[in-house]
Amino acid sequence: MQFEVKVADSSHHQFAQSICTLMEEAARVRGTGIAKRDPAYIQKKMSAGDAIIALDGNSVIGFCYIESWDGKRYVANSGLIVHPDYRKTGLARAIKQKTFELSKEKYPTAKLFGITTSLAVMKINSDLGYKPVTFSELTQDDAFWKGCQTCVNFDILQRTNRSMCLCTGMVCDLSQVNPKPDEAKRSKAWNQFKLFLKDRRSRIQRRLEKFPFLKQALKDEKV
Repeated sequence: MQFEVKVADSSHHQFAQSICTLMEEAARVRGTGIAKRDPAYIQKKMSAGDAIIALDGNSVIGFCYIESWDGKRYVANSGLIVHPDYRKTGLARAIKQKTFELSKEKYPTAKLFGITTSLAVMKINSDLGYKPVTFSELTQDDAFWKGCQTCVNFDILQRTNRSMCLCTGMVCDLSQVNPKPDEAKRSKAWNQFKLFLKDRRSRIQRRLEKFPFLKQALKDEKV
């Protein structure tokens, strides 16, 4: 399957509405964690050169964008979306790799972080050098967390005082990124990632009496 993955620019503004629709449909199907964005915001990211777009001919099939926080000390690769017909083709990994490279080029001293409910995204991030962390190790910039308000699980984030939600937090220090690790190192990193997730699961179970709504996290998380 052939597709093109490239840095987006103003010539791609025409695809903004389709990208927003893809995001909304994915959030509806999964029932979890994709914050809504409007076409104008997507176009702004394209014009700034802070987005990666995937195309098959004249059709948009994937997208991801970069956001920065705390005076550009933290950056995030957000809104990763892949058209349903192109899942399990390697497209998501190609988009993440390209967005990672763009982030390192534009923000070489920043901490790259993300939050997600998708185990597939966690695996890709682990291979890129991300490590799982608690929410206290992510940016505390209110503007970032405000972006979660359109997520269906925002109430959970509020009720736990931003200490826990259905998403898992991850960080990669771009100033200390090593050359692409070999398969053995990637496998070791992923095993450590899964141990973190199991520990997180135990922490959620211990807090269920106080926060019973966190049960959904145990259902969603299969490691």
